[in-house]
Amino acid sequence: MEELDFASVFEAQPTATAVLSPDLVIRAVNRAYEEMTGHGRGEVVGRHLFELPGASSSGPELRASLERVLADGVTDIIALTRYDLEKPGEPGTLEERHWSVVNAPVPDADGGVGLIVQRIEEITPFLDRSREQILSSAGSTAERVRQIEVELLARAQDLQKVNQRLRVTQDHQRRTVQILQRQIESHREALADTSHDLKNPITGLQLRLEEALADLDTDPDDDLRQMLLAALHDAEHLDAIVSELLELARLDSGTPMDTERLDLAELVRDELTRHPPKNPTIMDLRPGTIVEGSAVQLTRLLNNLVSNADRHARSRIEVRVTAEDDWAVLEVIDDGPGIPAADREAAFRRFYRHRESRRLNPQGTGLGLPISRKIAGNHGGTLHIADNPTGARLVLRLPVVGGPVVTPS
Repeated sequence: MEELDFASVFEAQPTATAVLSPDLVIRAVNRAYEEMTGHGRGEVVGRHLFELPGASSSGPELRASLERVLADGVTDIIALTRYDLEKPGEPGTLEERHWSVVNAPVPDADGGVGLIVQRIEEITPFLDRSREQILSSAGSTAERVRQIEVELLARAQDLQKVNQRLRVTQDHQRRTVQILQRQIESHREALADTSHDLKNPITGLQLRLEEALADLDTDPDDDLRQMLLAALHDAEHLDAIVSELLELARLDSGTPMDTERLDLAELVRDELTRHPPKNPTIMDLRPGTIVEGSAVQLTRLLNNLVSNADRHARSRIEVRVTAEDDWAVLEVIDDGPGIPAADREAAFRRFYRHRESRRLNPQGTGLGLPISRKIAGNHGGTLHIADNPTGARLVLRLPVVGGPVVTPS
């Protein structure tokens, strides 16, 4: 297919169009712009927009519109603005004109605003026709025409003021969101730094407790030995919490992950073969269910779900991999007491632990399911607890992709 000549398209479009740099210098104009303004591109290209004759008549709304485009990176519209033009051949003589202006950003390679495309519709003829129609109608007077013009401009100005107030509110909301985002990021960094700083002392404490136990030549039931064992278990629990906090901080940071095409059924089968659950496990795995993801993170997610089911199951667990429309679906089901509907969403809150979970696993961290949901979200998927006749049923959905498969090592 022949490539489009965008320069020719720009030149031929019927709407007056100018291209501005971020510092509002005119970089290009098309033929329609020349015809509408009466000035050739040689007279305007390379000049600052607000240095042109008549630019001062536009009032603050044109400059404010361009500033919003540069700040927000979104298109801004001015329904009606006055912009007087210098009459060709009569330097210094301006004639009143009215425009409708659309300012649209063109992103640069870094995601900022690289250029602004300014499209201008001339609405002066429309206002002139309205004036003529009023003059030709019965009983019309010049005073009435003047009043209607004043009313029209006043309404247009009112509309601009309302739009300006809305934009001020939007600017305030955007700044508030930015402040909140910076605070959240600061808290995440503080959490990651604190967890990292705790990791080494905890590891050192574990080693010293293990050495003390190894060197202790006493009866296994000795009170000192039992106290050291309890301290070691507490240190291991604390280490598990810190490790999972570090993992959450890493997942929250949005750090890009290495991904590959994976057969989800194959990944599940391999992992459960290497690390089989304590309870009998029924596997129903549909081969060829391909996803794009990190084998390390998806394996961690799987282990979190399976270990959770293994703790709560009475006699067995089920693991299924199927495909539904454009989704790969992983289900992990147990025949335990289940999770009450009212607690299902709370189970994904950090550090939340249901009473039954605390009884079955006192050393749990309450971070396994939050980490699992975060991994699912980072893969464009979802994780939720679904209805089930008995026990709990956790359902992971990931987008299906096509292409060659990498077998996890």
